[in-house]
Amino acid sequence: MTDSSYQVLPSRGLVTLAIMLATIMQVLDTTIANVALPHMQGSLSATQDQVVWILTSYIVASAIMTLPTGWLAGRYGRKRVFTIAVAGFTLASMLCGVAASIEQMVLFRILQGCFGACMVPLAQATMLDINPREKHGSAMALWGMGVMIGPILGPMLGGYLTENYNWRWVFFINLPLGIISFGALIFLMPDSERVQRPFDKFGFFTLSLVIGCIQLVLDRGEQVDWFDSKEVMLYCGLGASALWMYMVHSKQSAHPFLTGEIFRDRNLVTSLFFIFFTGIILLATMALLPPYMQNLMGYPVLDVGIIMAPRGIGTMLSMMIVGRLTNMTDPRILIMTGLSFTIASLYYMTQFTTFVPVDMLIWTGALQGFGIGFIFIPLNTIAFATLAPRYRAEAASVFSLTRNLGSSIGISLVMGVLGNKMAMNHAYLTENITPAALGFNWQQLPEALAANGAGAIALLELEITRQAATIAYLDDFKLMMWIVLASAPLVLLLSNPRKRAAL
Repeated sequence: MTDSSYQVLPSRGLVTLAIMLATIMQVLDTTIANVALPHMQGSLSATQDQVVWILTSYIVASAIMTLPTGWLAGRYGRKRVFTIAVAGFTLASMLCGVAASIEQMVLFRILQGCFGACMVPLAQATMLDINPREKHGSAMALWGMGVMIGPILGPMLGGYLTENYNWRWVFFINLPLGIISFGALIFLMPDSERVQRPFDKFGFFTLSLVIGCIQLVLDRGEQVDWFDSKEVMLYCGLGASALWMYMVHSKQSAHPFLTGEIFRDRNLVTSLFFIFFTGIILLATMALLPPYMQNLMGYPVLDVGIIMAPRGIGTMLSMMIVGRLTNMTDPRILIMTGLSFTIASLYYMTQFTTFVPVDMLIWTGALQGFGIGFIFIPLNTIAFATLAPRYRAEAASVFSLTRNLGSSIGISLVMGVLGNKMAMNHAYLTENITPAALGFNWQQLPEALAANGAGAIALLELEITRQAATIAYLDDFKLMMWIVLASAPLVLLLSNPRKRAAL
């Protein structure tokens, strides 16, 4: 069955290119600045705690301003909101590049996050609108490449620009992309229908407070010792109170901030749970592997980027394959296939050692990227398959926010587990290092250490630390494997949109 409700567009290819450039530009900036932080710290005369806010301010602003995307698109039109967002994001990027102090940088990063927040959900909704239903799989595959490849290329590109030019080029690189995207969108992008709906200010305020507190807990928790910190407890208290007020208010409001109809669609609600777990795996592994390779195996930054590149190649390959299969195969089968690949890759990653071969690092990363592509595209297609088109922009914003929250929680989770496990493993290994275990008796130990006792003990401590860290990383990989296994039964709650279309 064909879909005649989509917008027929002669210049669909150019609009798609503009959308892709905007998507890549926004997603790239979530990770590209990470590797440049040490250089920014010295240039802006910032402390360690202050420079972290360069990342935190962007993430929090982006998360909060993702929420009103649906209302803004309905009230002012998708084209106007999208083009203003691209222009504002590009201008904010230039301001970040010329920032002279840490205060200016944080302010400009907040602006960058506010303008960039709606770009990904509006890009997704527009791609669905300008393509017929039978081509939604291919459209989501093309759009998904920008979303998935951005975080993978970000650290490598950021490292290259910082080392060979200047950290300011991390932001200046957005200028040509932004200009091209803005020009194509303003002349070629079709507008969407307007929806006159009152703006629920109280709902927006309370829900923004919830999202902001969650992000602050996740970003600040590890630095201030989590729930032993009054700061984290304050965020938790504010967030819980705001969530309670939002739920009570939404039940009583005639026009709640988030339209209730989108949460009555079973495919969308189930997909939100699924994308949350996918978000955990998407960036958590990428947060673990670089320090694993640099700190334990001694690889330089550039080599780490090259070794992780096949993960992106695997994702691109699977997206090209699944884009064609989505229209011919039950999407639930493709999702289960992707889950199987992802579980297999994580299982083999639990077999890593301190001296894991390079080829194993490469093929496990490629296998995981291949599996995530099989999950991501069918899930994005099936999530909106049974949803009315007028709700797409709002649902896409909730979908994007849920994925980002999953990624933030996943990174905080694995890093918290890593730190705890390293301490536990170190204590366990240390208490089992005895003269007998080393092949000495107590009488022989002074003689064995006489030549270079202090150096021998230092080397022993270093090796214990390395082994404790290795085991902790493997525990994290195992934890993620169990998370993917636990999410697999959610496939049974999804309905096949192809059967719905045939009715």
